[in-house]
Amino acid sequence: MGSEINDRTVQDNKELVLEVEDLIVHYVLQEETVEAVNGVSFSLERGKTIGLVGETGAGKTTTALAIMNLVPDPPGVIKNGTITVCGHKMLDLSANQLEKIRGKDVSMIFQDPMTSLNPVLTVGDQIAESVMLHENLSYSKAFKRAQEMLEMVGIPGTRATEYPHQFSGGMKQRVGIAIALACNPKLLLADEPTTALDVTIQAQVLDMIDDLKRELGTALVMITHDLGIVAKTCDLVAVMYAGRIVEYGTLEDVFDRTMHPYTEGLFNSLPDISNRKSQLQPIPGLMPDPTNLPRGCAFAPRCRYATAACREEQPSRREVSETHTVYCSAYDDPNFQIERTRGRGGNG
Repeated sequence: MGSEINDRTVQDNKELVLEVEDLIVHYVLQEETVEAVNGVSFSLERGKTIGLVGETGAGKTTTALAIMNLVPDPPGVIKNGTITVCGHKMLDLSANQLEKIRGKDVSMIFQDPMTSLNPVLTVGDQIAESVMLHENLSYSKAFKRAQEMLEMVGIPGTRATEYPHQFSGGMKQRVGIAIALACNPKLLLADEPTTALDVTIQAQVLDMIDDLKRELGTALVMITHDLGIVAKTCDLVAVMYAGRIVEYGTLEDVFDRTMHPYTEGLFNSLPDISNRKSQLQPIPGLMPDPTNLPRGCAFAPRCRYATAACREEQPSRREVSETHTVYCSAYDDPNFQIERTRGRGGNG
């Protein structure tokens, strides 16, 4: 194989399963170019979870598709960057090499469980397909594994012979998780895995993903706009805006020591359950058009702290601590600090 598995470890001997370095992804259309991801970098160790957080259009899903090397081409173009999954340079691999890695080393739970399953195959066959491909098992053994995976996600194994239309939305999402985890991948990408589910089923799915992550030691990239989900599931947080990471750190760094004005705006826009009469404080304005991004900080037009320098230049990286990074020119003033008016995860 062109990219051999590399047992690279970090200083504390924990396996580094994902490295994304300076990723730039554009969608080049006939009349315009959508600058979807604009220099994203982060890494993830085995057994850890990072939350990619931000509004719709921030570039979260495109980042995940790039990690899988599934950006549609055309119109998608990966203009720059390297992506390493379990030692494999994903952007350098052939289609055959990627086929051996997807599902085995890295898997993805797609956003819509209604459309991510094949309607003309039984759910058991869809799970077994991956097992047969990656573990060279007979159909009967692979189907038995499929039944075991269904049991693991809380669905009776006897339902493996049923079709997707016979399952509820929550059950379909569980089937999608079973497919993704069938070969015990080292890295799991979950793109808004609970968006289509009601609140009760959301909690069950999140608990199940967390349990399976601990049981299998899987690293998880959780893509969401829900800060409550981040608080419940994540060790690390990367806040994205207009295709860039604007704040990065541990859960405690970002939630308890918020630094970026956009992150502040996300927290302040949450309901304050300790004061039912308080009004919501939405972030003014809209995310910029990705086909016409501002020259300076993309958040400057919506930021109450923005200066002339913010509108002219991209903010440089500022390391707050060994684990906490922020991209904000306002901190050129050593006395600058933001104002948080809401509590952690919206809990008052």
